[in-house]
Amino acid sequence: MPRKARKMTDFAVSTDAAVTDPPVVDGGYVRGTPKTLLRLEGATVLVCVTFAFSEVSGNWLQYALLFFVPDISMLAYLFGRRTGATLYNVAHSYLAPAILILCGHLCDLPLALSAGLIWIAHIGFDRAAGYGLKYGTAFADTHLGRVGRSR
Repeated sequence: MPRKARKMTDFAVSTDAAVTDPPVVDGGYVRGTPKTLLRLEGATVLVCVTFAFSEVSGNWLQYALLFFVPDISMLAYLFGRRTGATLYNVAHSYLAPAILILCGHLCDLPLALSAGLIWIAHIGFDRAAGYGLKYGTAFADTHLGRVGRSR
């Protein structure tokens, strides 16, 4: 005998605010302790990767010159918000620099290794400063909250 399908109204809804109101999101953004932890995580990544850069005898002039190169991806906003957000997010995700580091290590390419470490350090710096991955709605909308004057 088939079971009767239930409607959403058949389930009891708690009126307890602690259950019904998620405490960690505000307009789709992380806030409170989780946001603080994510920013501290970014700072930790920055420090650890910069230390790793020094351990592989990286060139500090190269570090200074390449540190903000991922921000060139902001120019993609000239082609619209969604295109800008997509390309910015690709340049500010750990995936590509991690692959670059792996290739640099496995193929004995010190420049690739250094560039990947610098790239990840930049991402950690941005996260520590509160700049997260972008939503396609506006440049100021990030997963860590609104940035800039629009806060």
